[in-house]
Amino acid sequence: MSSKNNRDEKNFNQAALDYHKTEPKGKIEVIPSKPHSSQRDLSLAYSPGVAVPCMEIHEKPETVYDYTGKGNLVAVISNGTAVLGLGDIGAEASKPVMEGKGLLFKIFADINVFDIEIDEKDPDKFIDIVKGIAPTFGGINLEDIKAPEAFYIEQRLKEELDIPLMHDDQHGTAIISAAALINSLQIANKKIEEVKMVVNGAGAAAIACTNLYISLGLKKENVLMCDSKGVINHKRENLTPEKLDFIANTDIETLEDAVKGSDVFVGLSKGNVMTPEMLLSMNENPIVFALANPDPEIAYDLALETRKDVIMATGRSDYPNQVNNVLGFPYIFRGALDVQAKGINEEMKLAAVHAIANLAKEPVPEAVILAYNVQNLQFGREYFIPKPFDNRLITKVSSAVAKAAIDSGVARKTISDFEEYEHHLLDRMGRDEKLVRMMQSRAKANPKRITLGNAEEYNVLKAAQILYEEGIAFPSLLGNKKYIQEQMERYGISLDVPIIDPSDDDQKENRKKYRETLWKLRQRKGMNEYKAKRFVRQRDYFGPLMLKHGDTDGLIIGFSKNYTSVLRPVLEIIEKEKGVDKVAAMMMILSEKKPIFFADTSINQNPTAEDLVNIAKMAEFTVKSFAIEPRIAMLGFENFAAISDTSKKVAKAVSILHEKYPKMIVDGEIQPDFAMNSDHLSDYPFSKLETTPANTFIFPNLESANLSYKIIRGMKVAQVIGPILMGLKQPVHVLQMRSSVDEIVNLATVAVLDAQRREKKDKK
Repeated sequence: MSSKNNRDEKNFNQAALDYHKTEPKGKIEVIPSKPHSSQRDLSLAYSPGVAVPCMEIHEKPETVYDYTGKGNLVAVISNGTAVLGLGDIGAEASKPVMEGKGLLFKIFADINVFDIEIDEKDPDKFIDIVKGIAPTFGGINLEDIKAPEAFYIEQRLKEELDIPLMHDDQHGTAIISAAALINSLQIANKKIEEVKMVVNGAGAAAIACTNLYISLGLKKENVLMCDSKGVINHKRENLTPEKLDFIANTDIETLEDAVKGSDVFVGLSKGNVMTPEMLLSMNENPIVFALANPDPEIAYDLALETRKDVIMATGRSDYPNQVNNVLGFPYIFRGALDVQAKGINEEMKLAAVHAIANLAKEPVPEAVILAYNVQNLQFGREYFIPKPFDNRLITKVSSAVAKAAIDSGVARKTISDFEEYEHHLLDRMGRDEKLVRMMQSRAKANPKRITLGNAEEYNVLKAAQILYEEGIAFPSLLGNKKYIQEQMERYGISLDVPIIDPSDDDQKENRKKYRETLWKLRQRKGMNEYKAKRFVRQRDYFGPLMLKHGDTDGLIIGFSKNYTSVLRPVLEIIEKEKGVDKVAAMMMILSEKKPIFFADTSINQNPTAEDLVNIAKMAEFTVKSFAIEPRIAMLGFENFAAISDTSKKVAKAVSILHEKYPKMIVDGEIQPDFAMNSDHLSDYPFSKLETTPANTFIFPNLESANLSYKIIRGMKVAQVIGPILMGLKQPVHVLQMRSSVDEIVNLATVAVLDAQRREKKDKK
């Protein structure tokens, strides 16, 4: 392994430890869901008030779903006997994985989780423990339990418990890959009843996958299953009961011979076991699911190089068609919990399979296309499984599972209006940070050169390390080279990225051309050649000049200086967009609800009505670039009254916007709490906002906007990204003073997306 790979692995391992160790330790926590500030609140929450729901549940056990959080609580349970690819590492060592599974449940389906690690390998004792704690939970997700015990444990618990229960290692992979199989067979123009399949691997996932494929129509006699000893055929002895079901009446013994003349290969084993020669021996339009991680059974690029007609899926996110369990388990449990299902039966699993398969055939929303930074996504060889960031998964899969539970008679609760249910699901999912993940995914698809100023600071260096290692950007460090290197050594940050020192000898030629540019730009605005020569040695000027000359794709500056002083050189060097009179700044607020945007937060102290119009237009464009429909509220301290001078100014801006841009969803003047509340908005049926809350807020002056977002930032009730500069021709953003590492990473990600957009625009 190269020194670079060693360094990267060491950095990543340390980052993983730091991530889990940072306070609060771990990845999930419990927070109160009811008011608890007064003595009355506490008396209702606990004694004496809590006795009332206790007795209600005692008399009517089904009301436990009405008076407790059981209906939205899943246990992720393991004994640590088969953790990832780490093997039997024990219950305690499995806890980070179980917490991680809990995090996925929460962020993808808003399901609360307790992770429970049980130090018990005896299957019957393990079953007794799970049965004993089951009344606490609305559902149970079994995780990382080794085969064959996993089959026995799941079957017993399914028979003896009356809540949704699933061993995701088996059924999650089965459901997603079954959806992929349906669609890939359609692309290959083959029928499931006729294809010959090879399954490499005979563990819990492989058995569950094959059984589910058979329920879809695959003929068992057309399956050859292989384990580490070769094909499971009639010659084999000492097979487990699960493997006995897949004994093939054949003399074929090796994987190499098994794949000859086959139509489908499903790999659930280990990497690099399929050779190009084996792939060439398969039938026309071979379907290959190479699901081993991190190394597939055959590398994606090698497979496509070997056969142009291969239809391929992997378990990796960096290739098309990722078979990812997160496409299934959060939404399956969501649907099952919402109808208080007594279990997860075959009908519900098949409903999930078909919902996922059908979703891949539907037109892909712009938001998903933007998230993956592609020109287009349409059903075909490179897209036959939905993407994990597709927000439609929660509505399509959860609804299908809930309906199947109702139709198959295992639901305690029915849903009469599924359209309303889908709206409820979308409202529920406003409370995560999918937007940041989508932004970073887009950035990674086409990373750009981003220069970070103030690179001597620890937060900036750490942000650069994350940007580099995650592949979000190609960072360069701007500052005093010697001091930056000393700080990197001091903090143990090893980075193979350019360090740009404006005063260094290697920047002599750049200083010369930058000086000439600066002088030409400012020679009639008080700048002489001597000043230009002096200024180009300052990072505040050197950075924007790098951007001006195309020596970087984006610029992040600020951190330790006053915003206005850092912005001044930028405005002197970088041109404004066509039609922009004044630039503005916007903050993205990632709250517990949906993302909201504030403008102008940093530049225009007392904008005129015309300025507000321009700010609103720039904000609309910027919000759209994040694949969000802007619903703009022009703020004031009155609701559609226009009595004060401020309100009159805002009302005038709204009037101009309505006249010039009738398709914009914008209205005001309106108070922010009214603009965010559907019930309040219903009092104003004439408003263009109708009854859907605003997500973009244009403030009447700088003070109100700046103070509002800084209160939110100071309270740490939401993640704040920005200020995002609007109206310049090139991507440059100025950090808030003392920005956190995450804030720097996020703003740099915005700069990458900005550069991508401009590159795409230039190519048109």
